[in-house]
Amino acid sequence: MGNQQAISPQQQENQSELSPQRLTSDWLNISQPLIKPADLCFDDPPPVANNVLFDKIYGSMLGMAIGDALGAHIEFRPRVYLDENPVKNLQGGGTWGLEAGQWTDDTSMTLCLASSLIVKKGFAAYDQLVRYKWWWRQGYMSSTGRCFDIGHSTKAALDEFVNRQHKFKENLNIGFKELDLLSETSLEEFDTKCSRENIDSNGSLMRLAPVPLFYCQVKSATYAIHYAGESSRITHAGKKAIDACRFYGSLLYAALNGRSKHDLLDKKFYELKLNAGWYGSEPLHPDIVRVAEGSYQTKDRNEITASVMAEQALEAALWAFYNDGDSFHVGVLKCVNLGDDTDTVAAIYGQLAGATYGEKQLPKEWSKLIYAKNFIENISKWLQYEGYQWSQDRGGNQVE
Repeated sequence: MGNQQAISPQQQENQSELSPQRLTSDWLNISQPLIKPADLCFDDPPPVANNVLFDKIYGSMLGMAIGDALGAHIEFRPRVYLDENPVKNLQGGGTWGLEAGQWTDDTSMTLCLASSLIVKKGFAAYDQLVRYKWWWRQGYMSSTGRCFDIGHSTKAALDEFVNRQHKFKENLNIGFKELDLLSETSLEEFDTKCSRENIDSNGSLMRLAPVPLFYCQVKSATYAIHYAGESSRITHAGKKAIDACRFYGSLLYAALNGRSKHDLLDKKFYELKLNAGWYGSEPLHPDIVRVAEGSYQTKDRNEITASVMAEQALEAALWAFYNDGDSFHVGVLKCVNLGDDTDTVAAIYGQLAGATYGEKQLPKEWSKLIYAKNFIENISKWLQYEGYQWSQDRGGNQVE
């Protein structure tokens, strides 16, 4: 893959014949016939000369997938079980009967979001919902070719999205294939906020990384933070779920732009960034502020809950990050061995720890086992490339 000549999107659009090495966005728009991620094959984008940043972007995406895969085989196991049978390595079987390195809904939805940002060259809520629907109904971006694990809140939001699509289809008198690929100008009257306003579970936090990864090269952090919240609103519209994403988005933006782990864990990080205008005119929910100001730093393992709720999942991931001794290996196992929502808390941890430590510092013995690793690397390159193009129209990549 890396040895092939990069072809720009403009050049590819002028090619009429399909080939095994098609334009990334062409492949990413295919939902039928289904092509599994490991079988996707296309060129890298034109290079962007920032290898340090790419190490962080790829580290975040791959770190998330490692966490997801590591926790998959004991997902929903109680802590007492993990106390007696602690996870020490990446393995298959268990809850979903996956092979070692295969991942669950966390990574599938992350790849759907990343694909949307790349294809649409920015944030497009309708397209994100379309891709989540493709995953749910057709196995798009699944490691097994089907959706085998979906959260209740996510499914409810996608049910509502499909219902709204049916009504919209009748008004426009078009087919479903056309409906899924509508342009943004055709969607002005479509309401993409498909979640009830009290949904505060962690399903949007687990898939968050592509948003700050895409927007990290523009000098204002407000884009990454605003769209982090908007990415939650379409499926998880509770104030705490949205603000958990906004805060974690701000940490990822800072990590990607070279801020030290010490800075990220500073109890005054939120206060300083709020005063600097990072969160605009909307402060975070008090319960998320409590976590942001270091609640996890005074708690031991018995006081941490690996919950399906966004607030608790955020706190658990940050607790592991704070106590990992600068080792991804140590931190991700701390997450998994908390029990309960093992894969999601580990995936959330992996996003920030991967961005902080970089891909080169991830455990090689686990990285090489990750399903569709080459695809994740290619997606990471396209996120950096399209994010860079987007940033050039908004002040370049000088961090505030």
